[in-house]
Amino acid sequence: MNAEGKTVLVVDDDESMRMLCRVNLELEGYRVLEAETVERAKELLAQEAVDVVLLDVHVGTGNGFTVLESLRGERVALFTGSFQVDEERAALVDAVMRKPFTLTELSETVARLAAASARLHRR
Repeated sequence: MNAEGKTVLVVDDDESMRMLCRVNLELEGYRVLEAETVERAKELLAQEAVDVVLLDVHVGTGNGFTVLESLRGERVALFTGSFQVDEERAALVDAVMRKPFTLTELSETVARLAAASARLHRR
């Protein structure tokens, strides 16, 4: 998968988690944006073309699921360390990643979703 030109938004209130994702995804050629709050994520989604969103369930005092309302076809991987994602909520996203996840899982999930995003945008 060629990551060039693909943008990933990482939404998590944990700075170290955002940095882990950013550093590893940038090494693969992705452009990475970071949001530490639900409000900031919504601002970025309104301003930027994003291919993939990595979304934590709990973003500070906010609920990551409220970000889904701002999406315009972006592919979403939900990650969580404590929240059980039921079938109804899992159906709202393209992937669920349990924390802690491996770098391989991060890379493969983003590559798969970015490829799906490219197919969606070509239609």
